[in-house]
Amino acid sequence: MSKEHFNQELIQFLNASPTPYHAVATMVAKLQEAGFQPVSESESWSLKEGGKYYVTRNGSSIIAFTMGKPEVGARMVGAHTDSPCLKVKPQPELNKHSYFQLGVEVYGGVLLNPWFDRDLSLAGRVQYLNDQQQLCQQLINFERAVAIIPSLAIHLDREVNSGRAVNPQTDIPPILFQLADGETVDFRELLKQELIRQGHSDCQQVMEYDLSFYDTQSAAVIGLNGDFIASARLDNLLSCYVGLESLLNHQSSDTTALLVCNDHEEVGSVSTTGAQGPFLKSVLERMYGTGESLTRAMNRSMLISTDNAHGIHPNYASKHDEHHAPKLNHGAVIKVNANQRYATNDETSALYRTLCQASGSKVQHFVTRTDMACGSTIGPLTAGVLGVRTLDLGLPTFGMHSIRELAGSEDAFELSKTLAHFMTLAKLPFTE
Repeated sequence: MSKEHFNQELIQFLNASPTPYHAVATMVAKLQEAGFQPVSESESWSLKEGGKYYVTRNGSSIIAFTMGKPEVGARMVGAHTDSPCLKVKPQPELNKHSYFQLGVEVYGGVLLNPWFDRDLSLAGRVQYLNDQQQLCQQLINFERAVAIIPSLAIHLDREVNSGRAVNPQTDIPPILFQLADGETVDFRELLKQELIRQGHSDCQQVMEYDLSFYDTQSAAVIGLNGDFIASARLDNLLSCYVGLESLLNHQSSDTTALLVCNDHEEVGSVSTTGAQGPFLKSVLERMYGTGESLTRAMNRSMLISTDNAHGIHPNYASKHDEHHAPKLNHGAVIKVNANQRYATNDETSALYRTLCQASGSKVQHFVTRTDMACGSTIGPLTAGVLGVRTLDLGLPTFGMHSIRELAGSEDAFELSKTLAHFMTLAKLPFTE
């Protein structure tokens, strides 16, 4: 696959995945096309060497793997399906000065200012009663622009460019339409009508939902020379797609290659579907057994946690340690933190650098300035649960947690090839 083809497929994946539910559904479709078989947590498993399987939890987290020789261990890649966004509240209806708005809750560490003046749509999952009074669930995506959060004109706030704080309770409820005098609207009834419009005519009553607003602007390759990819949710659907392509393209039948994409990383990962929950461990126990068997397997295994990294911004270069300032299109970034906010150590970093040296891939390092706080990701959490050697890795980006982020157009393609190579390693050099 060429870089151009890879990036066009990436753009399609990003556009099709406005929520974790849609991201998982899109990955499932690609896995099924490649011959992966679904397994259910509620049933017993009969895994065969050479088999290809996937399992989902809550429709928002997924684990896919090829079953290799048990004594070889697993080569695992981790990412997360969720992104910072605005979620619709349970009783969201707001009627102010004839405008119908929806109350929203901030999910994760959202950079709020870029959400103003964007064409927004709604997507997520809906629980409803059908005409047999059975509880059903369905993914929904309005696809078209249905809302906007207008900025306050500069004439009414002359000091706005000197700094305007955004109040998430009062400043960001999106406007959906205008109301007639005395008109009231039930949002659940609106959802019912949209489900019927999308072909789900059995919907009788919407019971609950998990819905998020998203920007309708398509992902794109941009820049005068096509150097960049701009999109919503690059953190961390970029890594989900890279990991998926690596899994689909790795060539070894001896190693167990595994991709785990967890939900809820942006809010701490403590959930049934998060990295600090039991999902991955329970799957590995079905693959290798419990107790000593799992411990031995994990000693022969390694996880590469792939999340985004902060590229050095030319307008804000002082925010970086000058010796650890990753550039877009200069390769993936090994993320290091002495206080274990990242799980990288000298062993896992050295192995990845060796892989890059062998393949000719570029690699960079990132360490947060010593006078600044460091973020974290699923790497330390997964390592703490499993006791598995872990590398925290990321693709350099700008605008992390904005409604539209920016990455290099070469980095994802190159990383996918390196991760596919990692998944074929028959033996790790540091097995004890």
